[in-house]
Amino acid sequence: MKRKKKTEKKDTVKKKTKKNKKVSSTRMLINTKTITDYSLKLFNGEEVVFFVVQPQNLSVMSKENIGAKIFALTNVVKGLNDIEIICLNSRDNFEENKYFLKKRIQEETEEVVIKLLKEDLYHLDKIQTQTATARLFLIAVRIKPDDQLEVHSLIHRIEKLIRMQNISVTRADKEMIKRMLAVYFEQNVTTSQFEDYDGKRWYDGIQ
Repeated sequence: MKRKKKTEKKDTVKKKTKKNKKVSSTRMLINTKTITDYSLKLFNGEEVVFFVVQPQNLSVMSKENIGAKIFALTNVVKGLNDIEIICLNSRDNFEENKYFLKKRIQEETEEVVIKLLKEDLYHLDKIQTQTATARLFLIAVRIKPDDQLEVHSLIHRIEKLIRMQNISVTRADKEMIKRMLAVYFEQNVTTSQFEDYDGKRWYDGIQ
């Protein structure tokens, strides 16, 4: 009987360990179950559809046109439930690199090396200045589990509602959603193609 109790205790510990591993997975941490061809599926059964908004240069518009754009966006917000507006910096972040270069300049004694470090620092500043207005604007719409049966028609209605307000939008596909998540979580704007699984390209290459 004692041996049986020990075995049961070990099984309980194993189950708890497996449960903890499941809870601590990255996908569950960010509540992202999978990425479909048109949406981001969450673990609670909801789907999030993203519409990429084409930004316009407000500096060349009159006050009346700017007011009309604001009114149009207000109509979109009022006409949709569970809507979120996302603005992302679609550029690289060089703050840590600049901090490292400044520290090296202070520590360096060779004038030639100091000059090179200052040129690198100037180059990073120039890149950040040129990409200061690089922004990614998205309208995110949450689709509840009850609406899953008519999800495609619902997406088309939402897209039509946004376009009726003369707002240029593009529905984000799978690749665009992956790129958006990369920018949101790690400011990655340089990767051209994101894999569904790490190392998949190497595996496909030996087939």
